[in-house]
Amino acid sequence: MSQQTPNSASLQGLPARRAAVQLLNAVTVEQRLMSELMGPKGPLAKLEAADRARAQRLATNTLRHMDRADRLLGPFLRSRPASEVHNILRLAVVEIFVEGAPSHGVGNALVTIAREERETTHGAGMVNAIVRRLGDMPMSDWEKLPVPRLPKWLRKPLIGDYGKATVEAMELAHSKGAPLDLSFKEGAILPEGTMLETGSLRITDAGQVTSLAGFTEGGWWVQDASAALPVAILAPKAGERVLDLCAAPGGKTMQLAAAGAEVTALDISEARMARVSENLTRTGLNAEIVVADAMEFKSELYDAILLDAPCTATGTIRRHPDLPYAKDGGEFPELFKLQENMIDHALSLLKPDGRLIYCTCSILLDEGEIQIEDALKRHPNLSIDRAALEVQGVDPAWISKEGGLRIRPDYWADRGGMDGFYIAVLRQNGEST
Repeated sequence: MSQQTPNSASLQGLPARRAAVQLLNAVTVEQRLMSELMGPKGPLAKLEAADRARAQRLATNTLRHMDRADRLLGPFLRSRPASEVHNILRLAVVEIFVEGAPSHGVGNALVTIAREERETTHGAGMVNAIVRRLGDMPMSDWEKLPVPRLPKWLRKPLIGDYGKATVEAMELAHSKGAPLDLSFKEGAILPEGTMLETGSLRITDAGQVTSLAGFTEGGWWVQDASAALPVAILAPKAGERVLDLCAAPGGKTMQLAAAGAEVTALDISEARMARVSENLTRTGLNAEIVVADAMEFKSELYDAILLDAPCTATGTIRRHPDLPYAKDGGEFPELFKLQENMIDHALSLLKPDGRLIYCTCSILLDEGEIQIEDALKRHPNLSIDRAALEVQGVDPAWISKEGGLRIRPDYWADRGGMDGFYIAVLRQNGEST
């Protein structure tokens, strides 16, 4: 690979690669979530649509395969380079070995990017030398590397919860990414896909969502198969007053509305609730929108409440591989306490014979099984409804000992997996089933 000034043809992908590096730095150095970087001031804001999609894909793939990339780079590094340089090298590995890009083009572009910034210009020569060596490596050197592991701060507690073999199975699911799942109204126009036993439609290689059949007609919305289960388990009846606490992004709100319930959708984020309103309009569904702090909300009592509590979102790593790198676990105890308080407050808004669905998109037992065990101890009049979990497509083996539903990313591994989730049905003044 020549060190001369590259021609324009070799740098066609420069804007996307530059933005991908910026995304990686924001996640790994500044510990910011990718979702926070998608706004008008983010690295992608001024890119053309194709470059924007490519940059996001490159950053996501690099985060997904970061552990393997670091293992491959290890023998070439005498010491750990500056994070910004390290991220350029990680991107090079992923482009060459995952995306199949020619190493000379990758090298030319990434050396140019390294030379542009004060934090990385000193590493441009190293980037050039290492990418040249990467280009000479056989694909087998990449393929024989172990499945990417989660960072130690998260892997260790998960092994304590599940054991090493299960965590390795979840890591394998994370490394494969996630297909697109849809929930839909009866009679909707649907794209081609595979109908799952729980009632969701699964699409592989979906491409641009807005171009799929039926999007304009508003008969469906994007929602992972796991995320669709809480409403299926709640089984809302037409005319029931149902409160959807922490409603954004709105998938469950639309499910509830489609079932005919009188839905109040509440969330603290005005911007996120504006998106919920847009989706309701597109799908022709109705719900009362409330922007408020859930802990301060007061109302007449509800027949049912769905509490999708704020959580670590560790169940969504297969589609959001930035999470383990944007967080370090320091904020988790505060989240656990908030979940406890929200359960207690939600019960105060529930009719005596009502039912509360508690759920989190987390694979940590602290945010699922342990929360419910503690809630049952705090509230003697509270019982857990195991029978409610007997819905279409739910494997009885997924029901945990306290009576909740534990879903893991490695379930349905042969069909693309599913997000990690915990779901429990609580009843006030009811008898245990």
